[in-house]
Amino acid sequence: MSKANDLIIRVAGEGGEGIVSTGDFVAAACARAGLEVYTFKTFPAEIKGGYAMYQVRVSSERVYNQGDTFDVFCAFNGEAYELNKHLLTPGTAFVYDYPGGDFEPEIPEGVIGYPVPMSQAAKDLGSYRSKNMVAMGALSVLFNINEETLRQVLTNKFKKKGEEILGFNLKAFEKGKELGAAIQKVDNWRVADAVDPKDVIIISGNDAVGMGAILGGLEFYSAYPITPATEIAKFVATHIPKLTGTLVQAEDEIASIAQVLGASYAGRKSMTATSGPGLSLMSELLGMASMGEIPTLVVDVQRGGPSTGLPTKHEQSDLFLAIHGTHGDAPRVVLSVEDVKDCVDMTVDALNLAEEFQCPVILLSDGSLAFSTQTIPAPKPESYTIVTRKRWDGEGKYQRYVMTDDLVSPMADPGTPGGEHIATGLEHGPSGSPSWSADNHEAMHRKRFGKIQGLAENYKPVEIDGDGDADVGIITWGSTIGVAREAIARLRADGYKVKGFYPKLMWPMPVAQYEAFAKTCKKILVPEVNFQGQLSHFIRAETSIRPIPYTVCGGLPFNPAMIVNKVKEVL
Repeated sequence: MSKANDLIIRVAGEGGEGIVSTGDFVAAACARAGLEVYTFKTFPAEIKGGYAMYQVRVSSERVYNQGDTFDVFCAFNGEAYELNKHLLTPGTAFVYDYPGGDFEPEIPEGVIGYPVPMSQAAKDLGSYRSKNMVAMGALSVLFNINEETLRQVLTNKFKKKGEEILGFNLKAFEKGKELGAAIQKVDNWRVADAVDPKDVIIISGNDAVGMGAILGGLEFYSAYPITPATEIAKFVATHIPKLTGTLVQAEDEIASIAQVLGASYAGRKSMTATSGPGLSLMSELLGMASMGEIPTLVVDVQRGGPSTGLPTKHEQSDLFLAIHGTHGDAPRVVLSVEDVKDCVDMTVDALNLAEEFQCPVILLSDGSLAFSTQTIPAPKPESYTIVTRKRWDGEGKYQRYVMTDDLVSPMADPGTPGGEHIATGLEHGPSGSPSWSADNHEAMHRKRFGKIQGLAENYKPVEIDGDGDADVGIITWGSTIGVAREAIARLRADGYKVKGFYPKLMWPMPVAQYEAFAKTCKKILVPEVNFQGQLSHFIRAETSIRPIPYTVCGGLPFNPAMIVNKVKEVL
Protein backbone atom coordinates (compact mmCIF):
# COMPACT_ATOMS: atom_id res chain seq x y z
CA MET A 1 0.00 0.00 0.00
CA SER A 2 1.51 3.29 -1.07
CA LYS A 3 2.26 5.61 1.83
CA ALA A 4 1.31 8.50 -0.45
CA ASN A 5 -2.24 7.23 -0.24
CA ASP A 6 -2.18 5.92 3.32
CA LEU A 7 -1.88 8.19 6.36
CA ILE A 8 -2.21 7.37 10.06
CA ILE A 9 -2.97 10.17 12.53
CA ARG A 10 -2.94 9.56 16.29
CA VAL A 11 -4.47 12.05 18.75
CA ALA A 12 -3.90 11.49 22.47
CA GLY A 13 -4.44 13.28 25.75
CA GLU A 14 -6.57 13.41 28.86
CA GLY A 15 -10.02 11.80 28.83
CA GLY A 16 -12.51 14.67 28.74
CA GLU A 17 -10.38 16.90 26.46
CA GLY A 18 -12.30 15.85 23.35
CA ILE A 19 -9.81 13.25 22.12
CA VAL A 20 -12.47 10.80 20.94
CA SER A 21 -14.68 13.48 19.37
CA THR A 22 -11.66 14.88 17.51
CA GLY A 23 -10.94 11.46 16.04
CA ASP A 24 -14.60 10.92 15.20
CA PHE A 25 -14.80 14.27 13.38
CA VAL A 26 -11.66 13.59 11.35
CA ALA A 27 -12.78 10.06 10.46
CA ALA A 28 -16.26 11.21 9.43
CA ALA A 29 -14.88 14.07 7.33
CA CYS A 30 -12.49 11.76 5.48
CA ALA A 31 -15.27 9.23 4.87
CA ARG A 32 -17.49 11.97 3.45
CA ALA A 33 -14.59 12.88 1.18
CA GLY A 34 -14.83 9.40 -0.36
CA LEU A 35 -11.78 7.94 1.38
CA GLU A 36 -11.40 4.63 3.21
CA VAL A 37 -11.24 4.93 6.99
CA TYR A 38 -10.28 2.54 9.80
CA THR A 39 -10.07 3.82 13.37
CA PHE A 40 -8.81 2.51 16.67
CA LYS A 41 -9.40 4.06 20.06
CA THR A 42 -8.54 3.29 23.64
CA PHE A 43 -9.73 5.10 26.72
CA PRO A 44 -9.59 4.66 30.49
CA ALA A 45 -12.02 2.73 32.64
CA GLU A 46 -12.32 5.71 35.00
CA ILE A 47 -15.46 7.84 34.89
CA LYS A 48 -13.38 10.95 34.22
CA GLY A 49 -9.79 11.57 33.24
CA GLY A 50 -7.02 9.13 32.37
CA TYR A 51 -5.16 8.60 29.12
CA ALA A 52 -7.24 8.45 25.93
CA MET A 53 -6.02 7.78 22.39
CA TYR A 54 -7.71 7.81 18.98
CA GLN A 55 -5.97 6.65 15.80
CA VAL A 56 -7.38 7.31 12.33
CA ARG A 57 -6.06 5.54 9.28
CA VAL A 58 -7.12 7.19 6.01
CA SER A 59 -6.42 5.84 2.54
CA SER A 60 -7.61 6.03 -1.03
CA GLU A 61 -7.39 2.21 -1.02
CA ARG A 62 -9.09 -0.35 1.20
CA VAL A 63 -7.54 -0.77 4.65
CA TYR A 64 -7.97 -3.81 6.89
CA ASN A 65 -6.56 -2.68 10.24
CA GLN A 66 -5.32 0.26 12.27
CA GLY A 67 -1.77 0.03 10.91
CA ASP A 68 1.65 -0.40 12.54
CA THR A 69 2.09 2.99 14.14
CA PHE A 70 1.37 6.63 13.39
CA ASP A 71 2.76 8.97 10.75
CA VAL A 72 1.36 12.03 12.54
CA PHE A 73 1.05 12.35 16.31
CA CYS A 74 -0.91 15.10 18.05
CA ALA A 75 -0.28 15.32 21.82
CA PHE A 76 -2.75 17.27 23.93
CA ASN A 77 -0.71 16.94 27.13
CA GLY A 78 2.54 15.75 28.68
CA GLU A 79 1.23 12.31 29.62
CA ALA A 80 0.33 11.59 26.00
CA TYR A 81 3.82 12.67 24.95
CA GLU A 82 5.51 10.49 27.55
CA LEU A 83 3.48 7.41 26.59
CA ASN A 84 4.14 7.82 22.87
CA LYS A 85 7.56 9.44 22.58
CA HIS A 86 9.27 6.07 22.00
CA LEU A 87 7.22 5.80 18.80
CA LEU A 88 8.42 9.17 17.48
CA THR A 89 10.82 7.95 14.81
CA PRO A 90 12.65 9.92 12.11
CA GLY A 91 10.17 11.23 9.56
CA THR A 92 7.11 11.31 11.79
CA ALA A 93 5.30 14.59 12.31
CA PHE A 94 4.65 15.69 15.88
CA VAL A 95 1.99 18.31 16.68
CA TYR A 96 2.03 19.39 20.32
CA ASP A 97 0.45 21.90 22.68
CA TYR A 98 3.07 24.65 23.04
CA PRO A 99 3.43 27.27 24.33
CA GLY A 100 0.79 27.27 27.03
CA GLY A 101 0.49 23.51 27.49
CA ASP A 102 1.73 21.46 30.43
CA PHE A 103 4.94 20.24 28.77
CA GLU A 104 7.79 21.24 26.50
CA PRO A 105 8.97 18.15 24.65
CA GLU A 106 12.41 17.25 23.47
CA ILE A 107 12.02 16.65 19.76
CA PRO A 108 13.91 13.47 18.77
CA GLU A 109 16.35 13.75 15.90
CA GLY A 110 14.62 13.45 12.54
CA VAL A 111 11.14 14.05 13.98
CA ILE A 112 9.33 17.08 12.56
CA GLY A 113 7.86 19.15 15.38
CA TYR A 114 4.94 21.53 14.96
CA PRO A 115 4.13 23.55 18.10
CA VAL A 116 0.50 24.74 18.22
CA PRO A 117 -0.69 26.69 21.30
CA MET A 118 -4.00 24.80 21.58
CA SER A 119 -4.63 25.41 25.27
CA GLN A 120 -3.70 29.09 25.14
CA ALA A 121 -5.81 29.71 22.03
CA ALA A 122 -8.79 27.98 23.62
CA LYS A 123 -8.44 30.05 26.80
CA ASP A 124 -8.14 33.25 24.75
CA LEU A 125 -11.39 32.32 23.02
CA GLY A 126 -13.05 32.00 26.41
CA SER A 127 -13.43 28.22 26.80
CA TYR A 128 -10.75 25.61 27.41
CA ARG A 129 -13.21 23.01 26.09
CA SER A 130 -12.63 24.33 22.57
CA LYS A 131 -9.04 23.05 22.63
CA ASN A 132 -9.89 20.08 20.43
CA MET A 133 -11.50 22.37 17.83
CA VAL A 134 -8.31 24.43 17.71
CA ALA A 135 -6.26 21.25 17.29
CA MET A 136 -8.53 20.01 14.53
CA GLY A 137 -8.24 23.27 12.61
CA ALA A 138 -4.45 23.08 12.74
CA LEU A 139 -4.43 19.42 11.67
CA SER A 140 -6.75 20.14 8.75
CA VAL A 141 -4.36 22.74 7.30
CA LEU A 142 -1.16 20.85 8.02
CA PHE A 143 -2.30 17.49 6.65
CA ASN A 144 -4.87 18.26 3.96
CA ILE A 145 -8.01 17.09 5.80
CA ASN A 146 -10.84 18.20 3.53
CA GLU A 147 -12.16 21.45 5.00
CA GLU A 148 -15.55 21.29 3.29
CA THR A 149 -16.45 17.88 4.67
CA LEU A 150 -14.99 18.71 8.08
CA ARG A 151 -17.21 21.80 8.26
CA GLN A 152 -20.22 19.67 7.30
CA VAL A 153 -19.48 17.20 10.09
CA LEU A 154 -19.01 19.95 12.66
CA THR A 155 -22.17 21.73 11.56
CA ASN A 156 -24.26 18.57 11.73
CA LYS A 157 -22.92 17.86 15.21
CA PHE A 158 -23.32 21.29 16.79
CA LYS A 159 -26.31 22.85 15.03
CA LYS A 160 -28.63 20.78 17.25
CA LYS A 161 -27.16 22.66 20.22
CA GLY A 162 -27.96 26.05 18.79
CA GLU A 163 -26.36 28.66 16.56
CA GLU A 164 -24.29 30.13 19.39
CA ILE A 165 -22.54 26.86 20.21
CA LEU A 166 -22.07 26.04 16.53
CA GLY A 167 -20.60 29.46 15.88
CA PHE A 168 -18.23 29.23 18.81
CA ASN A 169 -16.87 25.85 17.72
CA LEU A 170 -16.42 27.00 14.14
CA LYS A 171 -14.59 30.09 15.46
CA ALA A 172 -12.21 27.83 17.41
CA PHE A 173 -11.74 25.70 14.31
CA GLU A 174 -10.86 28.81 12.28
CA LYS A 175 -8.37 29.86 14.95
CA GLY A 176 -6.69 26.47 14.67
CA LYS A 177 -6.51 26.84 10.89
CA GLU A 178 -4.87 30.22 11.33
CA LEU A 179 -2.28 28.74 13.70
CA GLY A 180 -1.63 25.83 11.35
CA ALA A 181 -1.23 28.09 8.34
CA ALA A 182 1.42 30.11 10.19
CA ILE A 183 3.63 27.01 10.54
CA GLN A 184 6.19 26.20 7.86
CA LYS A 185 5.37 22.64 6.82
CA VAL A 186 8.46 20.58 6.01
CA ASP A 187 7.08 17.01 5.78
CA ASN A 188 5.27 15.25 2.95
CA TRP A 189 2.43 13.78 5.02
CA ARG A 190 -1.04 14.57 3.70
CA VAL A 191 -4.45 12.97 3.60
CA ALA A 192 -5.29 11.87 0.07
CA ASP A 193 -7.41 14.27 -1.93
CA ALA A 194 -11.17 13.84 -1.88
CA VAL A 195 -12.61 11.47 -4.46
CA ASP A 196 -16.10 10.92 -5.77
CA PRO A 197 -18.24 9.90 -2.79
CA LYS A 198 -19.19 6.22 -2.70
CA ASP A 199 -22.38 4.67 -1.39
CA VAL A 200 -20.83 4.01 2.00
CA ILE A 201 -21.46 4.69 5.64
CA ILE A 202 -19.00 5.10 8.49
CA ILE A 203 -20.08 3.14 11.54
CA SER A 204 -18.62 1.46 14.62
CA GLY A 205 -18.57 -2.29 15.21
CA ASN A 206 -21.13 -2.05 18.01
CA ASP A 207 -23.55 0.07 15.99
CA ALA A 208 -23.06 -2.31 13.05
CA VAL A 209 -24.14 -5.25 15.22
CA GLY A 210 -27.24 -3.27 16.16
CA MET A 211 -27.89 -2.50 12.51
CA GLY A 212 -27.49 -6.17 11.60
CA ALA A 213 -29.98 -7.10 14.31
CA ILE A 214 -32.55 -4.66 12.92
CA LEU A 215 -31.94 -5.86 9.34
CA GLY A 216 -32.24 -9.45 10.54
CA GLY A 217 -35.77 -8.92 11.82
CA LEU A 218 -35.07 -8.67 15.54
CA GLU A 219 -38.25 -8.42 17.62
CA PHE A 220 -37.00 -8.52 21.21
CA TYR A 221 -33.76 -7.39 22.86
CA SER A 222 -32.88 -7.61 26.53
CA ALA A 223 -29.64 -6.27 27.90
CA TYR A 224 -27.77 -5.30 30.99
CA PRO A 225 -25.20 -2.51 30.41
CA ILE A 226 -21.59 -3.70 30.27
CA THR A 227 -18.45 -2.31 28.67
CA PRO A 228 -17.73 -2.71 25.78
CA ALA A 229 -21.13 -3.95 24.54
CA THR A 230 -23.56 -1.30 25.77
CA GLU A 231 -23.65 0.72 22.53
CA ILE A 232 -25.34 -2.21 20.77
CA ALA A 233 -28.32 -1.83 23.09
CA LYS A 234 -28.30 1.94 22.57
CA PHE A 235 -28.49 1.51 18.80
CA VAL A 236 -31.24 -1.10 19.03
CA ALA A 237 -33.18 1.05 21.51
CA THR A 238 -33.24 3.86 18.96
CA HIS A 239 -34.50 1.75 16.06
CA ILE A 240 -36.42 -1.32 17.27
CA PRO A 241 -39.55 0.66 18.28
CA LYS A 242 -39.91 1.67 14.61
CA LEU A 243 -40.41 -2.03 13.86
CA THR A 244 -42.84 -2.47 16.79
CA GLY A 245 -40.17 -4.49 18.59
CA THR A 246 -39.26 -4.31 22.27
CA LEU A 247 -36.10 -3.57 24.23
CA VAL A 248 -35.86 -4.22 27.98
CA GLN A 249 -33.01 -3.25 30.31
CA ALA A 250 -32.82 -6.16 32.71
CA GLU A 251 -31.54 -6.03 36.28
CA ASP A 252 -28.53 -8.24 35.45
CA GLU A 253 -27.12 -10.56 32.79
CA ILE A 254 -28.92 -13.63 34.12
CA ALA A 255 -32.25 -11.83 33.85
CA SER A 256 -31.43 -10.62 30.35
CA ILE A 257 -30.73 -14.10 28.95
CA ALA A 258 -33.79 -15.45 30.79
CA GLN A 259 -35.95 -12.80 29.14
CA VAL A 260 -34.48 -13.64 25.74
CA LEU A 261 -35.35 -17.32 26.24
CA GLY A 262 -38.86 -16.38 27.34
CA ALA A 263 -39.47 -14.06 24.40
CA SER A 264 -38.06 -16.58 21.94
CA TYR A 265 -40.18 -19.38 23.41
CA ALA A 266 -43.15 -17.05 22.88
CA GLY A 267 -42.30 -16.80 19.18
CA ARG A 268 -40.18 -13.64 18.94
CA LYS A 269 -36.79 -13.40 17.28
CA SER A 270 -34.65 -12.44 20.29
CA MET A 271 -31.10 -11.60 21.36
CA THR A 272 -28.86 -9.97 23.93
CA ALA A 273 -25.29 -8.66 23.98
CA THR A 274 -22.71 -8.74 26.73
CA SER A 275 -19.00 -9.16 27.47
CA GLY A 276 -17.01 -11.93 29.15
CA PRO A 277 -18.26 -11.49 32.74
CA GLY A 278 -21.85 -11.41 31.54
CA LEU A 279 -21.40 -14.45 29.29
CA SER A 280 -20.06 -16.35 32.30
CA LEU A 281 -23.28 -15.57 34.18
CA MET A 282 -25.38 -16.68 31.22
CA SER A 283 -23.84 -20.14 30.96
CA GLU A 284 -26.59 -22.05 32.83
CA LEU A 285 -29.39 -20.56 30.76
CA LEU A 286 -27.45 -21.13 27.55
CA GLY A 287 -27.54 -24.79 28.57
CA MET A 288 -31.31 -24.52 28.91
CA ALA A 289 -31.50 -22.97 25.43
CA SER A 290 -29.65 -26.04 24.13
CA MET A 291 -31.85 -28.49 26.04
CA GLY A 292 -35.09 -26.69 25.18
CA GLU A 293 -33.99 -26.06 21.55
CA ILE A 294 -34.87 -22.38 21.89
CA PRO A 295 -33.52 -19.96 19.25
CA THR A 296 -31.18 -17.60 21.12
CA LEU A 297 -28.50 -15.12 20.04
CA VAL A 298 -25.86 -13.76 22.41
CA VAL A 299 -23.28 -11.29 21.11
CA ASP A 300 -20.11 -11.36 23.21
CA VAL A 301 -17.93 -8.27 22.81
CA GLN A 302 -14.74 -9.64 24.34
CA ARG A 303 -12.56 -7.64 26.71
CA GLY A 304 -9.51 -8.33 28.85
CA GLY A 305 -10.16 -10.90 31.54
CA PRO A 306 -10.60 -12.84 33.72
CA SER A 307 -13.02 -11.39 36.28
CA THR A 308 -13.44 -7.63 35.91
CA GLY A 309 -10.11 -7.65 34.10
CA LEU A 310 -9.53 -4.83 31.62
CA PRO A 311 -13.01 -3.42 30.94
CA THR A 312 -12.02 -1.04 28.14
CA LYS A 313 -9.19 -3.04 26.56
CA HIS A 314 -8.98 -5.46 23.66
CA GLU A 315 -8.68 -9.25 23.93
CA GLN A 316 -9.76 -12.45 22.16
CA SER A 317 -9.93 -14.69 25.19
CA ASP A 318 -13.54 -15.95 25.41
CA LEU A 319 -13.27 -18.78 22.87
CA PHE A 320 -13.08 -21.50 25.56
CA LEU A 321 -16.13 -20.01 27.27
CA ALA A 322 -18.09 -19.52 24.05
CA ILE A 323 -17.59 -23.10 22.85
CA HIS A 324 -17.71 -25.09 26.09
CA GLY A 325 -19.06 -22.68 28.68
CA THR A 326 -21.83 -24.72 30.24
CA HIS A 327 -22.29 -27.95 32.18
CA GLY A 328 -23.15 -31.14 30.38
CA ASP A 329 -23.02 -31.65 26.62
CA ALA A 330 -24.73 -28.53 25.29
CA PRO A 331 -24.41 -27.81 21.58
CA ARG A 332 -24.28 -24.28 20.23
CA VAL A 333 -23.02 -22.41 17.19
CA VAL A 334 -20.12 -19.98 17.64
CA LEU A 335 -19.32 -17.36 15.00
CA SER A 336 -16.60 -14.69 14.97
CA VAL A 337 -16.54 -11.40 13.07
CA GLU A 338 -13.52 -9.92 11.31
CA ASP A 339 -14.54 -6.32 10.68
CA VAL A 340 -17.39 -3.82 10.81
CA LYS A 341 -19.02 -5.17 7.66
CA ASP A 342 -19.06 -8.62 9.25
CA CYS A 343 -20.74 -7.08 12.30
CA VAL A 344 -23.71 -6.24 10.09
CA ASP A 345 -23.79 -9.31 7.86
CA MET A 346 -22.98 -11.96 10.44
CA THR A 347 -25.48 -10.64 12.98
CA VAL A 348 -28.14 -11.30 10.34
CA ASP A 349 -26.59 -14.75 9.81
CA ALA A 350 -26.49 -15.44 13.54
CA LEU A 351 -30.19 -14.64 13.98
CA ASN A 352 -30.97 -16.81 10.97
CA LEU A 353 -28.95 -19.76 12.28
CA ALA A 354 -30.53 -19.54 15.72
CA GLU A 355 -33.98 -19.65 14.12
CA GLU A 356 -33.14 -22.34 11.56
CA PHE A 357 -31.47 -24.75 13.99
CA GLN A 358 -33.37 -23.77 17.17
CA CYS A 359 -30.25 -23.48 19.28
CA PRO A 360 -28.11 -20.86 21.00
CA VAL A 361 -25.72 -18.93 18.77
CA ILE A 362 -22.82 -16.92 20.19
CA LEU A 363 -21.37 -14.19 17.98
CA LEU A 364 -17.88 -13.06 19.07
CA SER A 365 -16.73 -9.50 18.56
CA ASP A 366 -14.03 -7.70 20.59
CA GLY A 367 -13.24 -4.44 22.33
CA SER A 368 -11.08 -3.10 19.51
CA LEU A 369 -13.68 -3.75 16.85
CA ALA A 370 -16.55 -2.57 19.06
CA PHE A 371 -15.31 1.03 19.06
CA SER A 372 -13.51 1.04 15.70
CA THR A 373 -15.26 2.90 12.94
CA GLN A 374 -14.84 1.87 9.32
CA THR A 375 -16.26 2.83 5.98
CA ILE A 376 -18.43 0.01 4.66
CA PRO A 377 -20.86 -0.29 1.72
CA ALA A 378 -24.27 1.01 2.74
CA PRO A 379 -26.29 -2.13 3.64
CA LYS A 380 -29.25 -2.84 1.36
CA PRO A 381 -32.12 -4.48 3.29
CA GLU A 382 -33.34 -6.28 0.19
CA SER A 383 -30.00 -8.08 -0.16
CA TYR A 384 -30.45 -10.08 3.05
CA THR A 385 -32.28 -13.38 3.30
CA ILE A 386 -34.28 -13.58 6.52
CA VAL A 387 -34.94 -17.00 8.07
CA THR A 388 -37.69 -17.70 10.57
CA ARG A 389 -38.20 -20.84 12.62
CA LYS A 390 -39.97 -23.96 11.44
CA ARG A 391 -43.51 -23.76 12.81
CA TRP A 392 -46.09 -26.48 13.39
CA ASP A 393 -48.72 -26.69 10.68
CA GLY A 394 -51.51 -27.70 13.07
CA GLU A 395 -51.88 -31.21 11.61
CA GLY A 396 -52.04 -34.28 13.85
CA LYS A 397 -50.97 -34.56 17.48
CA TYR A 398 -48.30 -32.00 18.30
CA GLN A 399 -44.97 -33.25 19.63
CA ARG A 400 -42.49 -30.49 20.32
CA TYR A 401 -39.36 -32.64 20.00
CA VAL A 402 -40.45 -35.07 17.32
CA MET A 403 -37.63 -36.65 15.34
CA THR A 404 -37.59 -35.21 11.81
CA ASP A 405 -35.36 -35.87 8.82
CA ASP A 406 -33.28 -32.77 9.52
CA LEU A 407 -33.57 -33.24 13.32
CA VAL A 408 -35.22 -29.78 13.64
CA SER A 409 -38.69 -30.04 15.20
CA PRO A 410 -41.52 -27.58 14.42
CA MET A 411 -42.29 -25.04 17.13
CA ALA A 412 -45.74 -23.94 18.27
CA ASP A 413 -46.16 -20.52 19.83
CA PRO A 414 -47.92 -20.48 23.21
CA GLY A 415 -51.66 -20.28 22.70
CA THR A 416 -51.63 -22.17 19.40
CA PRO A 417 -54.69 -24.48 19.49
CA GLY A 418 -53.47 -28.05 19.93
CA GLY A 419 -49.88 -26.90 20.37
CA GLU A 420 -49.72 -27.30 24.14
CA HIS A 421 -46.50 -28.86 25.37
CA ILE A 422 -44.18 -28.99 28.35
CA ALA A 423 -41.14 -26.70 28.30
CA THR A 424 -38.52 -27.77 30.80
CA GLY A 425 -34.79 -27.96 31.35
CA LEU A 426 -35.22 -31.63 32.27
CA GLU A 427 -34.40 -34.24 29.67
CA HIS A 428 -37.55 -35.08 27.77
CA GLY A 429 -39.03 -37.30 25.13
CA PRO A 430 -40.60 -36.18 21.84
CA SER A 431 -43.71 -34.80 23.59
CA GLY A 432 -41.68 -32.66 26.01
CA SER A 433 -42.60 -34.79 29.02
CA PRO A 434 -39.62 -35.55 31.29
CA SER A 435 -37.84 -38.80 30.55
CA TRP A 436 -35.14 -40.63 32.53
CA SER A 437 -34.51 -43.30 29.91
CA ALA A 438 -30.87 -43.85 28.96
CA ASP A 439 -31.86 -44.62 25.36
CA ASN A 440 -33.93 -41.46 25.13
CA HIS A 441 -31.14 -39.30 26.60
CA GLU A 442 -28.67 -40.60 24.03
CA ALA A 443 -31.20 -40.16 21.22
CA MET A 444 -31.93 -36.57 22.22
CA HIS A 445 -28.20 -35.78 22.42
CA ARG A 446 -27.80 -37.13 18.87
CA LYS A 447 -30.73 -34.96 17.79
CA ARG A 448 -29.44 -31.77 19.37
CA PHE A 449 -25.87 -32.21 18.17
CA GLY A 450 -26.73 -33.75 14.84
CA LYS A 451 -28.82 -30.89 13.52
CA ILE A 452 -25.85 -28.46 13.50
CA GLN A 453 -23.11 -30.79 12.26
CA GLY A 454 -23.74 -29.93 8.61
CA LEU A 455 -22.90 -26.30 9.28
CA ALA A 456 -19.20 -27.00 8.76
CA GLU A 457 -19.91 -27.63 5.08
CA ASN A 458 -22.85 -25.29 4.52
CA TYR A 459 -22.05 -22.02 6.31
CA LYS A 460 -19.12 -20.22 4.58
CA PRO A 461 -16.83 -21.67 7.24
CA VAL A 462 -13.46 -20.30 6.14
CA GLU A 463 -11.68 -18.06 3.65
CA ILE A 464 -8.36 -19.07 2.08
CA ASP A 465 -5.98 -16.19 1.33
CA GLY A 466 -3.57 -17.45 -1.32
CA ASP A 467 -3.07 -20.38 -3.67
CA GLY A 468 -0.67 -23.28 -3.96
CA ASP A 469 1.84 -24.39 -1.36
CA ALA A 470 3.37 -22.14 1.28
CA ASP A 471 6.27 -22.19 3.71
CA VAL A 472 4.04 -20.68 6.40
CA GLY A 473 0.28 -20.78 6.71
CA ILE A 474 -1.32 -18.24 9.06
CA ILE A 475 -4.54 -19.27 10.79
CA THR A 476 -6.22 -16.54 12.80
CA TRP A 477 -9.65 -15.32 13.81
CA GLY A 478 -11.68 -12.26 14.74
CA SER A 479 -10.30 -8.80 14.08
CA THR A 480 -6.76 -10.23 13.88
CA ILE A 481 -7.72 -11.43 10.38
CA GLY A 482 -7.46 -7.88 9.01
CA VAL A 483 -3.96 -7.55 10.44
CA ALA A 484 -2.94 -10.89 8.93
CA ARG A 485 -4.23 -9.86 5.49
CA GLU A 486 -1.88 -6.89 5.34
CA ALA A 487 1.03 -8.83 6.84
CA ILE A 488 0.65 -11.56 4.23
CA ALA A 489 0.49 -8.99 1.42
CA ARG A 490 3.76 -7.42 2.65
CA LEU A 491 5.46 -10.80 2.98
CA ARG A 492 4.43 -11.85 -0.52
CA ALA A 493 5.72 -8.56 -1.91
CA ASP A 494 9.08 -9.46 -0.34
CA GLY A 495 9.06 -12.90 -1.99
CA TYR A 496 7.89 -15.07 0.91
CA LYS A 497 5.54 -17.99 0.29
CA VAL A 498 2.78 -17.34 2.81
CA LYS A 499 -0.97 -17.91 2.79
CA GLY A 500 -3.86 -17.35 5.21
CA PHE A 501 -6.80 -19.30 6.60
CA TYR A 502 -9.58 -17.26 8.20
CA PRO A 503 -12.40 -19.11 9.97
CA LYS A 504 -15.63 -17.28 10.75
CA LEU A 505 -17.43 -20.43 11.94
CA MET A 506 -15.57 -21.30 15.14
CA TRP A 507 -17.91 -24.09 16.25
CA PRO A 508 -18.81 -26.66 15.01
CA MET A 509 -15.23 -26.62 13.81
CA PRO A 510 -14.78 -27.19 10.04
CA VAL A 511 -12.09 -29.80 10.62
CA ALA A 512 -11.80 -30.98 7.00
CA GLN A 513 -11.00 -27.47 5.81
CA TYR A 514 -8.33 -27.02 8.50
CA GLU A 515 -6.69 -30.31 7.53
CA ALA A 516 -6.78 -29.54 3.80
CA PHE A 517 -5.18 -26.13 4.34
CA ALA A 518 -2.43 -27.49 6.59
CA LYS A 519 -1.42 -30.02 3.94
CA THR A 520 -0.40 -27.12 1.69
CA CYS A 521 1.83 -25.46 4.31
CA LYS A 522 5.14 -26.50 5.86
CA LYS A 523 4.39 -24.66 9.11
CA ILE A 524 1.24 -23.22 10.69
CA LEU A 525 1.36 -20.01 12.74
CA VAL A 526 -1.66 -18.96 14.85
CA PRO A 527 -1.63 -15.33 16.07
CA GLU A 528 -4.35 -14.48 18.60
CA VAL A 529 -4.85 -11.96 21.40
CA ASN A 530 -4.99 -14.18 24.48
CA PHE A 531 -2.48 -15.79 26.82
CA GLN A 532 -3.19 -19.50 26.35
CA GLY A 533 -3.49 -19.72 22.58
CA GLN A 534 -7.15 -20.73 22.66
CA LEU A 535 -7.68 -21.37 18.94
CA SER A 536 -4.35 -23.24 18.86
CA HIS A 537 -5.74 -25.44 21.64
CA PHE A 538 -8.84 -26.37 19.60
CA ILE A 539 -6.75 -26.97 16.48
CA ARG A 540 -4.56 -29.43 18.39
CA ALA A 541 -7.59 -31.08 20.01
CA GLU A 542 -9.72 -31.47 16.89
CA THR A 543 -7.18 -31.95 14.07
CA SER A 544 -3.79 -33.53 13.41
CA ILE A 545 -2.23 -30.07 13.00
CA ARG A 546 0.48 -28.94 15.42
CA PRO A 547 0.46 -25.16 15.11
CA ILE A 548 2.95 -22.61 16.41
CA PRO A 549 1.02 -20.34 18.80
CA TYR A 550 1.80 -16.62 18.71
CA THR A 551 -0.02 -14.81 21.51
CA VAL A 552 -0.14 -11.30 22.96
CA CYS A 553 -2.45 -10.08 25.71
CA GLY A 554 -1.46 -6.55 26.64
CA GLY A 555 -4.85 -4.99 25.93
CA LEU A 556 -3.94 -3.95 22.37
CA PRO A 557 -4.37 -5.73 19.03
CA PHE A 558 -1.59 -6.99 16.79
CA ASN A 559 -0.21 -4.73 14.10
CA PRO A 560 0.97 -6.04 10.69
CA ALA A 561 4.68 -5.58 11.43
CA MET A 562 4.43 -7.91 14.44
CA ILE A 563 3.12 -10.74 12.28
CA VAL A 564 5.59 -10.02 9.48
CA ASN A 565 8.48 -10.22 11.94
CA LYS A 566 7.15 -13.40 13.55
CA VAL A 567 6.85 -15.16 10.19
CA LYS A 568 10.43 -14.25 9.38
CA GLU A 569 11.48 -15.59 12.78
CA VAL A 570 9.60 -18.86 12.19
CA LEU A 571 11.29 -19.26 8.81
